[in-house]
Amino acid sequence: MNAGPAGSIPAPGGGSNPAPRGGSIPAPPLLRVLCGPTASGKESVALHLAPLLGAEVLVLDSMKVYRGMDVGTSKVPAAARARIPHHLVDILDPAETMSASRFLALADAAAADIAARGKSVLVVGGTTLYLKSLLFGLFEGPEADLPLRARLEAEGVAALHARLSKSDPAAAAKIGPTDLRRLIRAVEVLEKTGRPISELQQEWKALKPRYPHRLLALRRPRADLHARIAARVRAMEREGLVEEVERLRGAPGGLGRTAGQAIGYKEILDHLEGRVATREEALEKVRTRSNKLARAQETWLRSFPGMAFLDVPADEPAEVTARRAAERLA
Repeated sequence: MNAGPAGSIPAPGGGSNPAPRGGSIPAPPLLRVLCGPTASGKESVALHLAPLLGAEVLVLDSMKVYRGMDVGTSKVPAAARARIPHHLVDILDPAETMSASRFLALADAAAADIAARGKSVLVVGGTTLYLKSLLFGLFEGPEADLPLRARLEAEGVAALHARLSKSDPAAAAKIGPTDLRRLIRAVEVLEKTGRPISELQQEWKALKPRYPHRLLALRRPRADLHARIAARVRAMEREGLVEEVERLRGAPGGLGRTAGQAIGYKEILDHLEGRVATREEALEKVRTRSNKLARAQETWLRSFPGMAFLDVPADEPAEVTARRAAERLA
């Protein structure tokens, strides 16, 4: 789905379908959103929370959409997803590209489907761009310019981040210095429009919500969150992250540009292709990058309008957290 004119808000479901004969377009459903930084326990809490709300889960994650990327994305096991439906998981091959506009169209359709069957919609995830798009729509931006993107990619992340720091410091402060995909997009927007992407995003913030919604973020002590990230990386190794990346790399199409930049996958690819000497060094890079992502997500969550927080003690069981979350989101 393409974004509309600048300042416009695509209607849920795409906004292009006429009203049914003899009736009106259904009101958009209430979205209950559970978010939080990586490794905060969102998915485990959601498994207990969804039944309390009579909900199905709409997964808001740019990497869980890919088939076969299970260990590195800490995907909810298939058995649990069979018990509690999770939407927008395993819908693309890793060679394909997912964009915010494509995700938005799929999320609108999933939310409408869930609501049409009398279920509540529980949105769970940490991909901030997708949540902004779902709640407020997409700002007008230039079409992807593949030759330009190839040229920018060849410059490397350090050069791109340095360029952005000079031309759009507000965007550079929000985009991680190793986030190649977002750095390319920010520089692409600047080169194609002459306007900083941060300026366009400020206009985006003025848009009215596309859905009624309630927002709740899990918040853990920093030391606990770092310990959980370290434990997750160790678990990924035990569960076969390296073998998963090897298998995906050798599959037809391999890991595409988007999937290949995912935390865990990029570092292991670098190891397998000789750019990182040892497995241990690659795993340490996964841990470090995950910690940086968590800090960036925490900053974003604090700035998001209407966000409420639920403090989670280190030893609290997920089902207890879910009961407390249900009281806040009901």
